[in-house]
Amino acid sequence: MALSVQEIEKEIHALSTEDKTALLRALIADLDDEVDENVEQLWLEEAQRRHRELQEGVVKAVPAEEVFTRARAKLKK
Repeated sequence: MALSVQEIEKEIHALSTEDKTALLRALIADLDDEVDENVEQLWLEEAQRRHRELQEGVVKAVPAEEVFTRARAKLKK
């Protein structure tokens, strides 16, 4: 008989941190196997849209160092 989700959660709470980490990695790997067949096409379309916006001047590129500086400043708040 299969365990219920509640029973599985109870078992997980009893695991060591290392075992929880291993379990989490295994679950993520399992989910990653279920790749949307359209994902590459969607990313290509997104990249093309962003490139077009840059070319048309709709958006302005921001240097990576500036992006990281802003991000670090926000994380310190």
